[in-house]
Amino acid sequence: MPTPTSADNSALPGRPGDVGELLGTIAALREHCPWMGALTHESLVEYLIEEAYEVVDSIEAGDLPARDDELRGELGDVLLQVVLHARLAEERGSFTFDDVARSINAKMVRRNSHVFKADGSLQESFPASVEEIIVKWDAAKRAEKPERKDPFEGIPPHLPALAAAQKSLDRAVRAGLDVDAEGALAAVGLPAVPDSEEALGELLLAVVAAAREQGLDAERALRATVRSFQNGQAQAS
Repeated sequence: MPTPTSADNSALPGRPGDVGELLGTIAALREHCPWMGALTHESLVEYLIEEAYEVVDSIEAGDLPARDDELRGELGDVLLQVVLHARLAEERGSFTFDDVARSINAKMVRRNSHVFKADGSLQESFPASVEEIIVKWDAAKRAEKPERKDPFEGIPPHLPALAAAQKSLDRAVRAGLDVDAEGALAAVGLPAVPDSEEALGELLLAVVAAAREQGLDAERALRATVRSFQNGQAQAS
């Protein structure tokens, strides 16, 4: 199979037909299946979240590639959610699955100038380090939305608190804001974090267990602290 020389994947065999068949299947189900026909964007939300977590479970269960069949199935379930949402939008004359694919492809080209030229063709060389890639990615995002000044804007408000904390800290560091991790540890009486994810997980579970004994909600507490951190960093900048 020839290697594509740009972001255009239309030369890859099998892709258009397989996707087209899936789109046709969903269109027929929307028309002829009462249950499928009653679906809405809102009613699909729970399934999208559930299917995404099932992909995570499949990956974190380990033993890949022996479990590749399972992972393939879970990814298919996520793709189904994308196709369904796109179909609903197409039915009301808003956008199509092709528009979704075209939009994300354009974004990948635009945000990865270390790989692609503006026209989507490949660069002659790829010298970028990971650090340089991050800098260029962030610059591309800022160019897309120059009005966005808050480094935490766009973090989904419904993220689990721990994920929101991690993403908020990542954003703060990448924005050049002051994140004093050692000072924060000292403030709560911890000299350092454990040196392995297993030990860290045990520490976090112990904190949640202790919070539960005190009648405290660890998720709600961390979510409030993350909001306070975001607000404080935004004011400081």
